[in-house]
Amino acid sequence: MSSPHPNLAAAAADPADPFLAALSAALPITGPGGFPTVVAVSGGGDSVALLLGLHRLAVPRLVVAHAEHDLRDEAAADREFVGRLAERLGLPFVWRRLRVRERDDEAAGEGLEARARRLRYGFLIDAAREAKARHVLVAHTADDQAETILHRILRGTGPAGLAGMPRARELCEGVALLRPLLDASRDSVRAFLRGVAEEWREDASNTDTARARNFLRHEVLPRCAAGPYPVVTAALVRLGGQAADMAAVVASAADHLLNLHGERHADGTVVLRTRPLAGLDPHLVAEMFVSLWRREGWPQRDMTARHYESLARATQLPDPPANSLPGGIRTRPLAGGLFWIGRH
Repeated sequence: MSSPHPNLAAAAADPADPFLAALSAALPITGPGGFPTVVAVSGGGDSVALLLGLHRLAVPRLVVAHAEHDLRDEAAADREFVGRLAERLGLPFVWRRLRVRERDDEAAGEGLEARARRLRYGFLIDAAREAKARHVLVAHTADDQAETILHRILRGTGPAGLAGMPRARELCEGVALLRPLLDASRDSVRAFLRGVAEEWREDASNTDTARARNFLRHEVLPRCAAGPYPVVTAALVRLGGQAADMAAVVASAADHLLNLHGERHADGTVVLRTRPLAGLDPHLVAEMFVSLWRREGWPQRDMTARHYESLARATQLPDPPANSLPGGIRTRPLAGGLFWIGRH
């Protein structure tokens, strides 16, 4: 989105349409000029409302992207529905059938949901690159955020997990993933769709309470809201925002430690001075290693909190052992209180 659009400010100021107000307030005011924006549309109410809202706010050069999973008999009908919607709005439509049930080279240890997510985001990356887009928009709402945070709490997440889904993150080099509906409730989405007399598709699997997220959505959160916790969704979202703020503070401190005591060599290896780290909180030192992995682009999928904690403990030892870590990363001590990390 290259410049502010006059109707964005008008919509944001209109209290009669809370959905468009929340959406317009979350959109980037300025951005790279002339680039398309990819919108992920499943056919469900949230993504249909996102697309219609963007179209009504005159966001230019929208591209509709639909991932057809091979997990449901209704998938082809969903894709046809989204295709017709894109055609009616005069927007380009791209789609891909994702063979989630077929295991591939990256599928080791993955469940169906994790594999579907990986393939879906891989498709969105390809769609963005093909369209030369700088932004990909997805339709997660405040209710989705609350469900995510509660789900993570019950699974025993750490402090960073309490932050929930970020509003924006890098999807791939040069492309940002945005969630502009995180301040919009599911009720406001449905009210907007009813107000414009727009249909959407319902995924029957979303009612299966044997799935953890559906159990929270249909059994736990509604009972909380109808009982002693009427603002449970807002409270969980507020907790997520506070946790995100604290995580940012810790990450900033960890980056500072890494810059002070780490030295990157031309061959891609890193040497840390461990003596200045002695006596520091081990959780902060562990976060420094998280920062290191992120900065270097080393594989993080199989790195757990225990791996980072063990690295933090190693820096406190006078003679830490050599170690092999996921992704082919190795560590070994050097003379003079130095700690070597790299791929060799």
